[in-house]
Amino acid sequence: MTKMKTFASALSLSVASAALGSVPFTATSAIAAEKHQNVEETNKKLVLEFYDLAINKKDYDAAAKYLGDKYVQHNPTAADGPEGLKGFIDFLKSQFPQQHNEVKHVYTDGDFVILHVHSVRTPGTLGRAIVDIFRLENGKVVEHWDVIQDVADPAGARNSNGMF
Repeated sequence: MTKMKTFASALSLSVASAALGSVPFTATSAIAAEKHQNVEETNKKLVLEFYDLAINKKDYDAAAKYLGDKYVQHNPTAADGPEGLKGFIDFLKSQFPQQHNEVKHVYTDGDFVILHVHSVRTPGTLGRAIVDIFRLENGKVVEHWDVIQDVADPAGARNSNGMF
């Protein structure tokens, strides 16, 4: 979305809210909405670059440039800090060198970026569905959560919706 369209959308929303009496309209609120959207778009881009470097390319040195002063890991099987990420990448390199993750959906909410991912560690397998949640501070990744589920064989599924 162009900056002008973003500003126009924020302006329209602010005018509509003011007309309904819920929020007073100000140019400042429209500008703040545009800045918020720009931050979210920047965060989305940063996380996608970080994720591809760390998980698909398995390049710790390149991925580490996206990390903040701290890296808090909420997955109980992974260690905190940059060294924890390095250890995980080394594990992927040695145990699953052909692993590839495909990001299916990306959602942003301020400093949080959420990825819905199809991860295939071994080609030819169904893989896993993963939701990765990243929190950023000042444009750097500082925190990570994930939820992981094996992809079920579609032949045994109780619906035809798929996992992605």
